[in-house]
This record gives sequence, structure tokens and C-alpha cells, in this order.
Amino acid sequence: MEESKRKIKALKLLIAEFGQKIKNSDELSAAKRAICKEYGLDFILNSELLAIIRKMPAKERFLWNNLANILKKRAVRTLSGIAPVAVLTKPYPCPGNCAYCPNEKNVPTSYLSNEPAVMRAIMCAYDPYRQVTTRLGSLENNGHEPNKIELIVIGGTWSYLPEKYQYWYILNCFKAANDFQKLRNEVIAIKKLVSPYKKSLSLSALKKALVLEQKKNESAKYRLIGLTLETRPDYLNEPELLRMRALGCTRVEIGVQAIDDEILKKNKRGHLVAEIAAATEMLREFGFKITYHLMPALPGATPKRDLEMFQELFTDPRFQPDQIKFYPTVVTKGSLLYRWWKKGLYQPYSDQELKELIIACKKIVPKYVRIIRLIRDIPGESIIAGNKITNLRQILQQAGAVCNCIRCREAHGKISGKTILNIQSYAVSGGTEYFISIDSADGKTLYGFCRLTISQQSPIASALVRELHVYGELVPVGGEKKIQHAGLGKRLLQEAEKIAKKNRSQKIAVISGIGARNYYRKLGYRLGKEKSESYLIKKLTS
Repeated sequence: MEESKRKIKALKLLIAEFGQKIKNSDELSAAKRAICKEYGLDFILNSELLAIIRKMPAKERFLWNNLANILKKRAVRTLSGIAPVAVLTKPYPCPGNCAYCPNEKNVPTSYLSNEPAVMRAIMCAYDPYRQVTTRLGSLENNGHEPNKIELIVIGGTWSYLPEKYQYWYILNCFKAANDFQKLRNEVIAIKKLVSPYKKSLSLSALKKALVLEQKKNESAKYRLIGLTLETRPDYLNEPELLRMRALGCTRVEIGVQAIDDEILKKNKRGHLVAEIAAATEMLREFGFKITYHLMPALPGATPKRDLEMFQELFTDPRFQPDQIKFYPTVVTKGSLLYRWWKKGLYQPYSDQELKELIIACKKIVPKYVRIIRLIRDIPGESIIAGNKITNLRQILQQAGAVCNCIRCREAHGKISGKTILNIQSYAVSGGTEYFISIDSADGKTLYGFCRLTISQQSPIASALVRELHVYGELVPVGGEKKIQHAGLGKRLLQEAEKIAKKNRSQKIAVISGIGARNYYRKLGYRLGKEKSESYLIKKLTS
């Protein structure tokens, strides 16, 4: 029997004989070893078993749901309710000259060619259509159902890129999501996947095409329910924020690094704390979710000062970010910091100092904040000095680090026991923020939340829903009821509307992702006009 036929027979036998008995990954590995020995095979890939299950009739497929979940590679990727897809823009000059940034040729500033996300982008020649398509294919091959996509566009200062390139790039990302249902059934060489919309199109033509692809995506199988762009705080203004909304952006990541003017000056950041505060206020008034990049251990900082700055983030109304990425400072070749380190002018924190600092930060992080990352994905061989621990989050958990952040409390399975609706309010520049959550009775598990901003300065509406999120394993639109599709989102939104009415708001606006628009339409929301034309609006009756 030729090897390919032998393998297919082995795959089917493994599913038939062991499939429903397998309870965990260890039992799966044992079953794979036994079948490989019997059929003289070197290995069996999880993706090969998943392909067999997917071809089964729907009425039989549900019998193998448990096995399919075990087969998923890195199941945590979709346990937050969405499938994150990161894509990289082309190398482009950066307006900054930060001391810590490497400047590798043919790679976006601050990135390195051996970072996983960069390697994937290089393989795709930085083509947005190719990057999205191949990433969705990879997720599906590993057992995920990436129907609800959060597109994360990285590569430096988005706002410094030419406007025409911005529209071309996002347009082809939407096109890739819309085309993927057709492409997934075709065997296409990666090199043949290129962006269908060409750069030669005029800006007006690109804008019209984007509106068309966005409309298609509202009801596509693979929907972009969130779009993240990263930029510098000193490059944000009203026209830029309106353009981001036209593109479909819902979340903005800004490089804050430190909220200390002297530290920012020393590291040649190019802006001061005032610009960070102004950018944060504008982002909130336009309804965006706000992520801060923080860099402990910068030149000029100390562990004590880093902790003081972290505390200030949540006591000073000028800041109050929704999410945080910790990027501990590391020394890499090609940076000014590398030259400082060689001369003995800079010394990074020790591993112990860094652990103690992050543990202290995690203890005080509010329940309405999500710590997305604790380290950046820089390979150890590229780090000359500084933190090289790649599993820092796990090490801190094992050390008993206490944290109440969203990520540490988010639910991963079905609702268990009684749930409680909680409302926490706090002051922000120009208004008040409400964090409305549905938690377990003991408060240790978070099932869903809504961020509502009440602001008299917003050009969109005095009441803004900046985020509505229900946790648990990603369930496709129309899929079975787990935590998603169990009515929690509707309940949270109704509570936000009640609070808006109490604050005498005449209408409430939602900064919806393109692929989530129909969800809000079912609840009475409609696209606004003029500045609010990319927001979904609902009039509130008394």
C-alpha cells in the first residue's frame, strides 16, 4: 500500500477506534504513536486528523467535537472570543529616532527580521491580501474557526504612512476576508496570492472600493469585527481619527513607553507626556479602545519610578488606558541604546528586578484593564542585554503573582453558577467611564463587559460604547450557545443605555467593527451621518 493511502487509512482508524475515548493531548499522543507503529508511519499531524473530521457529514461531525477541540493547536488563540490576525505594513521611514529601536534594513523600524510576525510578513512580501489569507488558512488548519477576526496592523507609525497606501492596504485586507471562503477550498501557491486591488488605483477609487468590500464583509462568513492600528500619540488629530474610522478601525495602540518627560527626552522619543494625554483624550472622545505600550527599564528609569508611573496611569484621569502591553527594554544591535550599553552608560534590570516590578504592577492593575502582553516576541539570540525570559507570564503565575486584570479573569468555557452584573465608574479627561461587567458570584471569572464613556466633549455623541465583549471560546455567527450567543451582550448593552439615559444623553453611539454592524442593527442601531457616519447610533427615549 503506497504511503498516502496507508496514512489515510491510519487517520480514519485512529478516529474510529480512539476518537471518542481521547480526553486530553497526552492520550492523543499515545493513540498517534500506536497507529504510526501499526502502519509504519513517521508521524500524524493534528491538521490531517482535523481535515478528516471536517469532511464528515454534519450529523456525524458533532460526535467528534471533543476530539476536534483537543486537536486545536494553541487553542488559547480563540478562547477570548475572537481570532486575532496580525499583519505587517511594508518597511517605511519612521518619524522618530528613539534610542532603543533597532534599524534593520528592509524591516519596519523597531522590528527585527527573525520575529515570528515579521518572518510571516516577509514570506508574503508584506502583501496584505496574502498575509490575511495565509494566516486564516493556518488558523483553520490548526482547528480554529476564525469567523470573527480582529485584524491587528503593526509595523510602526501607521499615521505616518501615505494616505493612499493606508486605503490600499486595508482594502485588500477586507478583500482577503471576503474571498477566503472561496480560497480555502482551492490549492493556491502562496506566491500566486497577490492583492487584487492595485496600487495604481486613484485614492477616490480605493475609497469607493473599500466601502463596497466593507459592505460585503458585514454579512461575509469571515468578518472583521475589530481593526487595530498602532501609531505615535503626537501623530493623532481629528482628521486622522476620522480617517481611521473610515477604514474601520476600532482600537488604537500608542507607544507611550513612559509618562515622565525626562525619561522621554533622554530616550529621544520626540514627544512629551502632554501629547500622550491629549491623544488619549481624543481617542476616548471618538470612541476608540485604547492600548498603551509601556517600556519598563528605559534609560533614566528605576524600578521605583516605573511602579510610580504605573500607579499614576490609573489615578490620573488624563490616562486610564483600557489595555496594556509591557515591553521590557532590551538591548539589540543597530540601536543607539546598544552603543550606550557598550560604553557602560546603560544597564538593564536584572531578571529578579523585572519580575518583582511586574508582580507589583499586576497587584494594582484595575479590573477594567487587560494586560495583553508581558514581553515582546523578540528571539533570544537578538537580545544582547535585558530580559530573555520568553514565558514570563507563566513564571509569574507559578510564583503566585496576584492579578485581577481582564485577561487573568476572562472565562474560557460555559457559564457555571450564578452571574452578577457589576458597574464600576471612574473619572477620565472630559467625562466619566463606566465599566459594566457580568461576573461569576465570587468575582473571579469575567463573562463579558461593556465600556461606556459619558463625555460632553465628544464630537460623536455624549454616550459612547467603546467596547462590547463576551468571553469564552469563539463561536461562529449562528453557532451553538456557549457564553457567546447566550444574550450577555444584549444585557450589557441595555445596561449601558440605561446609564446613558440617566446622564440625559439623547442618543448613544457604538464604535462597531464592520463585521459586527448587523448585530447592533438587530438591537435598533443605525449608521449615523456626517462625522458619525461610521458609528452606529440609537436615539434614546425617556
